[in-house]
Amino acid sequence: MKYNPLGKTGLNVSRLSFGASALGGVYGKVDEAEGIRAVHTALNLGINYFDVAPAYGGTVAETVLGKALRGIPRGRYYLSTKAGKYTQPGGYGDDTLDYSRARIRASLKESARRLGTDYFDLIHLHDFEYQQRQHTEWALTEGVAALLELKKEGRIGHVSFGIYPMDLWHRIFNTLPADAGLVHNHYTLNDTRALELLPVARQKGIGIINGSPFGSGLLSGREAPDWHPATEADRCCFRQARTLCQGRGVPLSKLALQFSSQNPEFPTTLFSSSRPESVRRNVQWHEEPFDPDLLAAVRRLLAPVMNKQWDYDAAVERLKTSSQPVP
Repeated sequence: MKYNPLGKTGLNVSRLSFGASALGGVYGKVDEAEGIRAVHTALNLGINYFDVAPAYGGTVAETVLGKALRGIPRGRYYLSTKAGKYTQPGGYGDDTLDYSRARIRASLKESARRLGTDYFDLIHLHDFEYQQRQHTEWALTEGVAALLELKKEGRIGHVSFGIYPMDLWHRIFNTLPADAGLVHNHYTLNDTRALELLPVARQKGIGIINGSPFGSGLLSGREAPDWHPATEADRCCFRQARTLCQGRGVPLSKLALQFSSQNPEFPTTLFSSSRPESVRRNVQWHEEPFDPDLLAAVRRLLAPVMNKQWDYDAAVERLKTSSQPVP
């Protein structure tokens, strides 16, 4: 495993990092013991950055990750969680967004207890574009101020953000005191808009964490979840890409992981898994070269959906009548 500096944070992160959303059942039912083995497999393969959130499975992901990290020397890994978005266990799609100082401080204490730590290397302000952006300004004023206070107190190492919309990313990178950003679904086979953020990231020393290499399930090689806002025509493009890759003997998911994780401009690419074999597979895929001709052919098939802005907020509304959670 190779390591890169995450902007000017001083963190030297593994090229692949572990997103713990899957430990909370975001992608399906999880065997806790297997999830713990997945975390240990990641550590043994050199992955040193783990990210989670209280919203994943209604605190379940934090609880399982905390069990997995129990007894592991704190110097072996970097740890981040998120603040501002909260979900009750089983309450998928019924989220509470709260960016007040009091709730963020309380949230960090709760997360620290579940994760067995008294310090977070990064805290991401989470999903404040949801609910029609009615909480965005609150998050970017009181929420950011709360994180800066916690950083000054030494409770957290660095201030970061975890959202989707590109217009908000440009605003954050250009006007706010960001040390890092978890930019998801914007450096994949079908969306490379994260490249737009690189010039200011280099100028200001902001570390980009490249999240969701499998495009929230669109590039997993399986059917995307029902809640995903992709239309039937959109889904057809991804099916064609999957069929092409199958004909070449390469899973679409393998090409997706390789494309996202092998760009040296991004210090780390964060994937999520609850199974040890998936962790081993992803590390192996990351280290293998990909076929540039296959990449070009797949991206031609995905041209109709290239850089398409998905309405994840609408997807959350769908969840209120569905049992499938949003990644």
